[in-house]
Amino acid sequence: MNVSINNTISVMKPQTSEKNRAWLTIDTNNLLHNVKELQGIMKGDCKMMAVVKANAYGHGSVETAVSLNNAGIKNFAVATLNEGIELRLNGIRGDILVLGYTDVSYARELKEYRLTQTVVDYTYGMELENKKIPVNVHIKIDTGMHRLGMEAKDMERIKEIFSFKYLNVTGMFTHLCAADSRSLEDIYFTEKQIERFHQLVNELKAIGIKVPVHIQSSYGLLNYQELSCDYARIGIAMYGCLSSAKDKTVIMPELKPVLSLQSRLVLTRNIPAGECVGYGRVYQASEDRTIGILAVGYGDGYPRELSEGKGQVLIKGVKVPVIGRICMDQLMIDITGLPGIKRGDIGTLIGGSANEMIPADEVADSAGTIANELLSRLGNRLPRIYT
Repeated sequence: MNVSINNTISVMKPQTSEKNRAWLTIDTNNLLHNVKELQGIMKGDCKMMAVVKANAYGHGSVETAVSLNNAGIKNFAVATLNEGIELRLNGIRGDILVLGYTDVSYARELKEYRLTQTVVDYTYGMELENKKIPVNVHIKIDTGMHRLGMEAKDMERIKEIFSFKYLNVTGMFTHLCAADSRSLEDIYFTEKQIERFHQLVNELKAIGIKVPVHIQSSYGLLNYQELSCDYARIGIAMYGCLSSAKDKTVIMPELKPVLSLQSRLVLTRNIPAGECVGYGRVYQASEDRTIGILAVGYGDGYPRELSEGKGQVLIKGVKVPVIGRICMDQLMIDITGLPGIKRGDIGTLIGGSANEMIPADEVADSAGTIANELLSRLGNRLPRIYT
């Protein structure tokens, strides 16, 4: 069975931003700072399971995992088989958990690349067992999200998975679907999820079955830090932000943004009053204006929803509005009144400096989405520069 992964180990070539039209800068020092901050919150012997799915939320899965590996992180989570294989082919050590579904016909690849597969339900567990290929697995338990997992009350079938000959159960976990919310209703629901999971864990312990467990994602850790787990699955917080700038958590660690999105100004032009700019003529200058064109667009993952003034760009230390409709490969900004602006100047769409910042979660809010989606959709035609 062929797997669509290049079997050669890729070597990162040094990159600079000097000739790029648009690029991402990934600050590995900030990444490792966030790791230490979050590890300091974890209770007891809990270890970080770094979530590097979706190209490490747009940050580059291999480079991110290498940095984490070198810093001592030995547990990773991905969404797909190919994501796990890519990490192995690039020398990543430790456990790699595939959180999503993998067709059982790939059981041999799971074994060959030493990946741990999630058992998504009982039937799937039986089908994987019937392949008669030894595979490490974690059992997903559905405590109320009703996505993947075996129902927490289905004790007999869960016990049966532990008895299978070819499935080596090395962990068990659940997912808290409302851990980000501080409403009383959602807190109550989350606490019921935790209670169902611990009840199952205790019932299994009573008959001599004990494996490592994990419940917390980023919000699970920040809002339910008191939970005793073997791992915490950390995604968005590790990358230095929350899903929304509006979110408040019980614990608010000092997180530093890891990613910046920048683009180069390719030209400036003067627009007389009454003239229109861009597709659909949705922007019309009410007076004489000066505009700039940045070489980045929705084809790079910058949301089209940020058109018509919803988005901002930081240039020469000043925030200016996006005007007109964002194009696939370019966007327009209003730079009226800014002195000395010229071709080649850099505009920052996400990130910034200590004095001025456009945080990813604020950009996501303006686009009507969450930072998780915004970051993970940043395209691969954007070079990633690691500092």
